[in-house]
Amino acid sequence: MNIRALILELLKRQGSVRAAEVVKRTGFSRAYINRFFKQLRDDGRLVLLGRANAARYVSASGNGANKAKREIREIHRTFLNRGLEEDVVLQRIKDESGIFYRLPSNVARILEYAFSEMLNNAIEHSRSKNIAVRMKRGAGSISFRVVDRGVGIFKKIKRTRHLANDLEAIQDLIKGKLTTDPKNHSGEGIFFTSKVADELVIKGSGKKLIFDNRRADVFVEDINPIIGTAVEFSIGERSKRDVQKVFADYAGEEFEFAKTLVTVELFKTKGDYVSRSQARRLLMGLEKFKTVVLDFKGLQTVGQAFADEVFRVWQKAHPDIRIDVRNANENIQIMIQHVGSGG
Repeated sequence: MNIRALILELLKRQGSVRAAEVVKRTGFSRAYINRFFKQLRDDGRLVLLGRANAARYVSASGNGANKAKREIREIHRTFLNRGLEEDVVLQRIKDESGIFYRLPSNVARILEYAFSEMLNNAIEHSRSKNIAVRMKRGAGSISFRVVDRGVGIFKKIKRTRHLANDLEAIQDLIKGKLTTDPKNHSGEGIFFTSKVADELVIKGSGKKLIFDNRRADVFVEDINPIIGTAVEFSIGERSKRDVQKVFADYAGEEFEFAKTLVTVELFKTKGDYVSRSQARRLLMGLEKFKTVVLDFKGLQTVGQAFADEVFRVWQKAHPDIRIDVRNANENIQIMIQHVGSGG
């Protein structure tokens, strides 16, 4: 029996062929049949698309391969974290799927930037043996997920920064410019990724941090504890966001990462803001910026001690840093004015 001829005949008739079809028709083992598929691939006659049960072969000539590739809208791979490079993984996704096919250029740039940053974080910081990635396009949006089984992002920040718990680690993370490896990283990746996403979710230990830009809000929720870190990103196919504009919004005159936005409510523990220690936790690390935007959305009031520490004591110690106030109601504005800052 001419196995090669059978494969090429099925390919001509159907446009694609699976190894299981040939196994069923011939009665030979899959391992034996796969030898012929490999020969045809090595000869440049066939291209393999998909993996496992979804794997199929198409003609390497004409538009068959490109047409079949465009139909693949989901990729799921697990990589050994040894010499792994994020740009190589990204190119494999492009080569093996139609996820990027005819995406608007601004959305493609966002997806490339965010995926590369999040995968690089897992490669260089997680200490995980394996890293799983999934990217999917469907229902008007594109999403990806990067999962490692390493030390865990919140746990690592907590240890490195000598913090009391995971919540304090999250509070530090959302300010931006935070990295556990300052010699090699600027700490900007998660911050900017959180700004270009429709939604960015970071899971670690027993917490889930959610950046929801459709509602212009940030949330922290409890989850069942996990090992390692899971990052989930989504962006609409018709999003008008642009990476360069986001960079510009948070850049200073010399185009460095100079501005950050802090959601004050995420630093709330119990009751209203009445203590200086709460203010100091919020302000920790913000001296690295030229502009600090404090968003008071969701808060009804703040205490005098809190306002005094932020708008008088800290501002006096950092006169070159501008503090902008957002979503402050009348009660909060009065307290800010009372301590002599004027906001």
